[in-house]
Amino acid sequence: MRLVTSFAAIAVGTLGLSVAGAQDSGAYMIPADTPANIRSAVESSARSDEQRARDAGRKPAEIMTLAGIGEGDNIIELASFGHYYTTMLVEAVGPDGHVDMVDMPWIEPFGGDPARAFDAAHDNATFHQVHYNEANLPSGVDAVLCVLFYHDLHRDNESDTVDTADMNARIFAALRPGGIYLIVDHKAEDGSGWRDGTTLHRIGVETIREEVAAAGFELVEDSDLLANPDDDHTVVVRDPAIRGNTDRAVLVFRKPEA
Repeated sequence: MRLVTSFAAIAVGTLGLSVAGAQDSGAYMIPADTPANIRSAVESSARSDEQRARDAGRKPAEIMTLAGIGEGDNIIELASFGHYYTTMLVEAVGPDGHVDMVDMPWIEPFGGDPARAFDAAHDNATFHQVHYNEANLPSGVDAVLCVLFYHDLHRDNESDTVDTADMNARIFAALRPGGIYLIVDHKAEDGSGWRDGTTLHRIGVETIREEVAAAGFELVEDSDLLANPDDDHTVVVRDPAIRGNTDRAVLVFRKPEA
């Protein structure tokens, strides 16, 4: 893991997310130093076997620990569809916390009804379907998670494309001072920017860093937690040879305290 500074979904259509049963395989061991609320969330009986099958390739306890998810926290999850993380987040924050699930309108055909059902079943979760450039996000939020979706913010359809500068500014405003913005995504070739977003479902990591920093965030951790040196970044993430085991960036940004 490379420290910059000390800091302790179901795939549908053209999306580049792993599906249940994809090649995230092997036994997953929750680290011994995992906070109790996060351990309990990963071990929750509410999680399906299909969700658990992806844990070895996603390391959810470590990701939520990097995001600093605590009991009573208010969390925004971008692209919650599939609810791999949502199911754990509602457990991790507990009844005194809250998870706002925010999905783009184009996700409605496959994600709308399941998200509304999840909302109805959980008092500490609220589903919002809104274009990210029109979202009125809650304030004083402790953390925002964007997992395997940043590359999908630029779409072939202009109406579905997100102005990421505006979105990141909205997220900055929503977070409390010291709040965390955690992004996980499939790496593209260095320097490629948005080039492979709609084709290989990858993005140049430097582009994420630059865009988020421009909104006022500081990068506090650039982790190799989900690194895979055998991924040469030239294959579509749904390719059976790499699916579920892509080389992924794990970037932890923080809103400055002052």
